[in-house]
Amino acid sequence: MFATTAVNESDRTIQLTKAGMRRVFLTGLALLLATGVGRAQQALDIVVYGATGEVGSHVVTEALQRGHRVFAVSRNPARVEMQHPNLSAVRGDLLDKASVSEIVTGKDVVILSVRGVIGDSGMPESALQFIAAEMLVDVLSPLGDSAPRLLHVGGSGALEVEPGVLYAARLPKILLPKSLEVEILGQILALEFYGKVDDVNWTYVTAPKNFTNGPRTGVFRIGGERALEDNLGRTRVSRADFAVALIDEAEQAMYPRQQISVAY
Repeated sequence: MFATTAVNESDRTIQLTKAGMRRVFLTGLALLLATGVGRAQQALDIVVYGATGEVGSHVVTEALQRGHRVFAVSRNPARVEMQHPNLSAVRGDLLDKASVSEIVTGKDVVILSVRGVIGDSGMPESALQFIAAEMLVDVLSPLGDSAPRLLHVGGSGALEVEPGVLYAARLPKILLPKSLEVEILGQILALEFYGKVDDVNWTYVTAPKNFTNGPRTGVFRIGGERALEDNLGRTRVSRADFAVALIDEAEQAMYPRQQISVAY
């Protein structure tokens, strides 16, 4: 199967020669032209929370193109407009433990790609990203080895821009809407929470500073806690390629219980 060419920038960096990269690209291009997006060897049951969002919708598309079965969760399933034989629109509520348990039990992977703030306390703990992380871990932990893996779409504020300094600390708070500040800090709080979880197989997949509306190329880099910059100092990736990285991780489980980043 050929789906992507991901180059790891952490200690696991894969060194490829230019000639080797050219061969990989040409081989992959030929396969893609012949067969379209590579299909997984084994179809997975993937739950997507936030399936109608800008990232989640790309995740759903990518998973379906690879032959997986997708359960797109929404409080209003009518919002899931895509039609596909392997797509099920499911009514669900991340604030309802019984609902979450019913949906995720027996599945292979849960992808959490949500935004929002609950209430008006103004505290990071009110960010939906953090509340959902706690809820899912609470549901998955008792399932033991049968629990699905959890992929959390994290925020760029949790990336280090230099040792010990997060991108969130560099943002001009005076210009940030309060709700956005709460979400940014909530994402950081979620990552800190996951760091204490050792009985659920989670991966915190961190978005870059900038998402683009560019096409799916399948070529990107995988890093760790540090923000990955290109030769122009930009930290960016298309939403379509970010979705590729998420489904790669869903299929391959390369980075259990750690934070990774995705960028060109």
